[in-house]
Amino acid sequence: MNTFAVFLASATLLAPALFGALKDGETAAHSVPKAETPSLGFQQQMPEPFRKFEDGFRPQVQEQVRIERRVIIRIAPSPPSAREEMLSRLPRREMAKRYQEEELDGCVPVESIAGSAPLPENRLLLFMRDRRVLSASLERACSAQAFYSGFYVERNGDGMLCSGRDRLQSRAGASCEVARLNRLVAVRD
Repeated sequence: MNTFAVFLASATLLAPALFGALKDGETAAHSVPKAETPSLGFQQQMPEPFRKFEDGFRPQVQEQVRIERRVIIRIAPSPPSAREEMLSRLPRREMAKRYQEEELDGCVPVESIAGSAPLPENRLLLFMRDRRVLSASLERACSAQAFYSGFYVERNGDGMLCSGRDRLQSRAGASCEVARLNRLVAVRD
């Protein structure tokens, strides 16, 4: 075979591959692919499904923001061992058999309450850190037995527990106002 015929046959086979990619009116200079700028990591090019997934995690625009600050203090019931320890440190003398309640004017610091115990007649015993014992009378509709596992009290600006103002919330769900605070004083016969 003639070398010219071999050249012509191979040129006809390659012609559609070379010229078929060009569109009408396009020159070979425009068909050269342009080099893309390398990504520096700052642009996020994500496929469409991932972009929708990412949009789901963006925070929604809020029209109003409300910030509240509440401090709630938990008063646990005092364990029997703590009561016995308080009594063991007292001087050895004959214990008074009766106690009298004296009305306590004012308020009591919440931080000074060490523990509590329910009493009949809608009252709670409050054991103070300075070894005083107080009784808190609750409003009539409340049962002190709901406070068997302690209570919560919301801290006020002054940090005090006052009768007629503050409400105690039991861990069982009851909410009662403190009607009166009394101090227990031993009566000697």
